[in-house]
Amino acid sequence: MQPTIVSRKDWLAARKALLAKELEMTHALDNLRAERRQLPWVRIEKGYVFEGSDGKCSLLDLFGDHSQLAIYHFMLTPGSDHICPGCSYTMDHVDAARQHFEQADLAFAAISRAPIKRIEQVKARMGWSFPWLSSGDGPFNYDFGVSFTEPDRAAGRARYNYDKTKIQNSADMFGVSVFIRGGDGDIFHTYSTYHRGTEPADGRLQLARPGPQRPQ
Repeated sequence: MQPTIVSRKDWLAARKALLAKELEMTHALDNLRAERRQLPWVRIEKGYVFEGSDGKCSLLDLFGDHSQLAIYHFMLTPGSDHICPGCSYTMDHVDAARQHFEQADLAFAAISRAPIKRIEQVKARMGWSFPWLSSGDGPFNYDFGVSFTEPDRAAGRARYNYDKTKIQNSADMFGVSVFIRGGDGDIFHTYSTYHRGTEPADGRLQLARPGPQRPQ
């Protein structure tokens, strides 16, 4: 679509009209984020175990000295040569900003089902430094709605993004899950988001001219 060419005066009037909408959206987002912080928590009862470059570790280990933990569910499927370009672009942003997360008491790690050897190959190729671990054959990815068994996909039972999307052709999808550690060492799941919910981590989408509208 070709843009409309106008005078500076007309552009300024149109820009101010859009600014009013942007301010309204900003205030609505402030309210939404406040409501998000009030979501109830779910106690983690399973002892999830991951494999990292230094061996086995637990979900609790990933917190380090921090009280909060964000997990990026990176699409890297066992036996596949495909590396998700969207996940990769997001991780370029996160790896550069991770020090700021940690200063705000937030630990970060990525989790995939691929073997740790494959993860280390991709990590070295991309020059990333964030913790990236393998959940292997464990239940973590399935419990948090980003991996799907072949029988479930074949039967149409595989659902993603809180049942909004039926998954048939992909064994793994992407998302973000957030956890909090209690003072007694208990871990609580506080939030997960999928699909377009991960866009705030991708600065390109905030600045670049948008393409066709993507589905929610």
